[in-house]
Amino acid sequence: MSESTVEKHDFGAEVGRLLDLVVHALYSEREIFLRELVANAADATDRRRFEALTRAELAPPEGARVRIEVDKAARLLTISDDGIGMTREEMISNLGTIARSGTKAFGESLASAKPEDRPSLIGQFGVGFYSAFMVADKVEVTSRKAGMTEAWIWSSEGRGQFTLAPAAREEAGTTIVLHMKEDAEEYLEPIRIETVVRKWADHITIPVMIVRDGKDQQANEGTALWRKSKSEITEQQYAEFYRHLGHNFDSPWATIHWRAEGSIEFAALLFVPGMKPFDPVEGERVSKLRLHVRRMFITDEANLLPPWLRFVQGVVDTEDLPLNVSREMLQATPTLARIRKAVTNRVITELKTRAKDADDYAKFWDNFGAVVKEGAWEDNEHRSDIAPLLRFRSSTVTGLTGFAEYVERMKDGQEAIYYLVGDNADKLATSAQLEGFAARGIEVLLLSDPIDAFWPDRLSEFEGKPIRSVTQGAEDLSKLAAPELEGEPADTDTLIAAIKSTLGDAVSDVRTTERLTESAVVLAAGTGPDLQMQRLLKRAGRMGFGAAPVLELNARHSLVRHLAARLAEGHGVADEAQLLFDLARLQDGDMPQDPAGFARRVERAMAD
Repeated sequence: MSESTVEKHDFGAEVGRLLDLVVHALYSEREIFLRELVANAADATDRRRFEALTRAELAPPEGARVRIEVDKAARLLTISDDGIGMTREEMISNLGTIARSGTKAFGESLASAKPEDRPSLIGQFGVGFYSAFMVADKVEVTSRKAGMTEAWIWSSEGRGQFTLAPAAREEAGTTIVLHMKEDAEEYLEPIRIETVVRKWADHITIPVMIVRDGKDQQANEGTALWRKSKSEITEQQYAEFYRHLGHNFDSPWATIHWRAEGSIEFAALLFVPGMKPFDPVEGERVSKLRLHVRRMFITDEANLLPPWLRFVQGVVDTEDLPLNVSREMLQATPTLARIRKAVTNRVITELKTRAKDADDYAKFWDNFGAVVKEGAWEDNEHRSDIAPLLRFRSSTVTGLTGFAEYVERMKDGQEAIYYLVGDNADKLATSAQLEGFAARGIEVLLLSDPIDAFWPDRLSEFEGKPIRSVTQGAEDLSKLAAPELEGEPADTDTLIAAIKSTLGDAVSDVRTTERLTESAVVLAAGTGPDLQMQRLLKRAGRMGFGAAPVLELNARHSLVRHLAARLAEGHGVADEAQLLFDLARLQDGDMPQDPAGFARRVERAMAD
């Protein structure tokens, strides 16, 4: 080909740096490159088969397979498939950028990770194809899209640039040629290749063939693991399939394998990961369980589980849907609705069972608790099932606790389950909001995930006990035995009137409270949402939700008594009123309304 037909492109931003990290930081896990490339080839073949259901002309050739061939003398390793192939634009997009992998975050995590933790980062960030540069000085990819006649060759030495040029390929599919490094000779031995394939890709249903002595020999078993009986499968086989399925490196926390029979029939093999993925909460909020029909992959967009169970990975395979089912039909068919319900109920049952082991369940909760809480907010159908699964930090017990345990510890006369929401559980444990509850021996749940500001409005009770924010529970304390408090309360009527006049619309009310024992002031919610929800809404630019907060005074506190006395002597308390309000905001983690004014008032107070 002439030089004029060769296009030169720079890799997407930061990919050059990432390639350097992959090559040098993941050295000990080099064999993973083969798993990634074989998995990509198998997926491409599955996609072509699926497209052929509606476009028969795209059907792959009979006996479609992934083929691996070595040329030891030329130091070449070739992986070819009969898959869907790529257009020129798709090659630029898929091989020249890392659009969804969080390149910068990957690099930072990889650079700072301990050596033993580094392998897992490939699975978390999906660098996939780029792992080929761990073993190759140069990578060439020739691809022809199914249904098209033109082919293209992509080539790179992994040094910041790649080239594209027209090429020839007799059939649709993709061929990857790796120019192997001198220290990667082991991957030019067919027996080594077979070992890696059996380890990582034994359950790929498409045959993976290795050329040995001029003959193609199948290296993988090619059996759909989910269709086997559980008694036929070892824990190691489950773990290997889990790692292949999600490109993971950890072991699953839970394996759920069963076959449903009756009005609908399907086989399912699901896994709850043993470690937290890169972005489980803020990422795409949809389930990616793979739907197969008679072993053929159809889609991972069937929403087989609700969003709050999106961390579950696996395969559901049914005989009760037609092979040519469209996505539109999937959304409407009652069969799929019944499968969704059965799969969701089975996962919930597994979580309830595993939750009985507190230490084991704590590992799961640390990884996915924030996601499960989303279900308490949005899943009307399963909210009552989700409530027993929730776990929290507490003001009175170490570790995690659930609603059931909290109810068992409730004091005589206590009517509600109390919680406090903030950004950090450790800081919440020392909050002034807890003083009155702590003095009466009342336990408070400490909630520190962003979703915690929302779901209690939907899950309003547990076993008949209201779930109530401490910022909205002041009246409840008056019904409980009050502790012995030091000091006489000040006469605050005049002081309250003065503070109200000074603060104006910044507060909806000023009043005394019995829920403080050490602090002078605290904020309470006015009408409307809890204080933390109001803060989150304001940060999101959604103003006007709920009334202004209530400023509550501890009439026994020396500062409040001092201010009441000053006012009685004819002194003004305008600065002090603003300071009290700002102190209450600071205690709750907010900034003063006017930081510069706050600083000046503090200076004046210190100078007096």
